Amino acid sequence: MTRRKLSLLLLLAASIAAPLSAGTHSAAAFKKLQSLAGDWEGKDGHGMAVKTSFKALASGTAVMETLSPAGMEEMVTLYSIDGDGIALVHYCPTNNQPRMRVVPDSDDIKELSFDYQGAGNLKSPSVGHQHHLVIRFDDSEHITET
Repeated sequence: MTRRKLSLLLLLAASIAAPLSAGTHSAAAFKKLQSLAGDWEGKDGHGMAVKTSFKALASGTAVMETLSPAGMEEMVTLYSIDGDGIALVHYCPTNNQPRMRVVPDSDDIKELSFDYQGAGNLKSPSVGHQHHLVIRFDDSEHITET
């Protein structure tokens, strides 16, 4: 019985550690996302206030971003390692869930440019949805999302 529990614990530990060691560049990029943990404030392209917060979840295997633009409903984006890349699912107030992915080409991450992979609950491509996301790491205190 003890041996079976130990085997189960080792299997569980390996399944948790595997995403973080999946690919050298993806692990470095994901650490960069994890480093954003905390509350951020800024302005959108129209000069309106925007608040966002990042939080590491699930033993560090996911990062949740909660975005609160002025005058709009809150949005949530979940990031996770996906093989040699980083995947995200964006939960939009319009009730669709775009999925995007980026494959970093270096450990020196200055920018992550996520491309559309599909969406859940998207009745038609003409319905408004996020199709691309760029996170630029300007310095340790500033990021730009477009």
